[in-house]
Amino acid sequence: MCTAACLWKKDLCFGRTLDYDFSYGDKVTITPRNYRFDFKEAGTLSEHYAMIGMAHIADNYPLYYDAVNEKGLAMAGLNFVGYAKYGTKTSGDIALAPHEFIQYVLSRCENLSQARETVENIRLMDIRFSEELPTASLHWIIADKTGAITVESTEKGMFVYENPVGVMTNNPEFPQQMLNLSNYMGLSPKQPKNGFSKSLKLAEYSRGLGAIGLPGDWSSQSRFVRAAFVRENSVCGDTEIECISQLFHILGSVNIPRGACEVGEEKYHITRYTSACINGLYCFTTYANRQITAVDMKRENLDGSELIAYEQVTEEQINLLN
Repeated sequence: MCTAACLWKKDLCFGRTLDYDFSYGDKVTITPRNYRFDFKEAGTLSEHYAMIGMAHIADNYPLYYDAVNEKGLAMAGLNFVGYAKYGTKTSGDIALAPHEFIQYVLSRCENLSQARETVENIRLMDIRFSEELPTASLHWIIADKTGAITVESTEKGMFVYENPVGVMTNNPEFPQQMLNLSNYMGLSPKQPKNGFSKSLKLAEYSRGLGAIGLPGDWSSQSRFVRAAFVRENSVCGDTEIECISQLFHILGSVNIPRGACEVGEEKYHITRYTSACINGLYCFTTYANRQITAVDMKRENLDGSELIAYEQVTEEQINLLN
């Protein structure tokens, strides 16, 4: 269970929540330009665009959940269990394991247009990273300052969808998520007009009545609707700090507190981290620490060859004013 969202102002502010019942020990990870990527079927790449994001590092390899490269192209992978199906290689295809997809696209592509062209030649294969880590069932959102797309590999094939709402969650397939938004066309951030009756004088007893019917549960379809509504009606300033703050508020509308979503005996999905990245500044909060922490990739040596990683701050930090 996860949610990704884009906020477009002067630049792209891109972020996501990661909702799960345990952590792999994820770190904010910078992959510099000369780190060597050894793809399982697609060769080796030693020179590429640098990127920053949240990753689980296994055998010195960054398994990114989300990342943004130095050119401003962003990408995140979200669970797509029951729908994701990976194919077999055909002539001319670039064969990639799902865990290599983010790294491959962000290392080569400068913008969304290039990413579209690249994805059209990629075939995702059922190749696991190791015996300990199974193949993840994922779909992806890719975005830059011009727009966003959703990429899904299902039993019907590989599909690239335009994503005009700049939001993605999990199941079902993206066209169904977009169609479901039609059920909520009556929602509004404004106070409603009385369309219920011409004769009854109904009272506006509260602010926010225009959004009655906005789903509040944690299902992926409901989170999609909620995040899309909040993002579509977002009012934000142009500065980077304003965009970061606003994106955290948008994603905060779908955050899951411990105990609200039980997935097993005393096991709960919680929002383990929330991220917002703009111009290489990667900001995040964790479940136990609501204070924003940031890593700026521009302050690092991006011409290096070794991964740069920072631990998440997982203990509450309170700014005491007296």
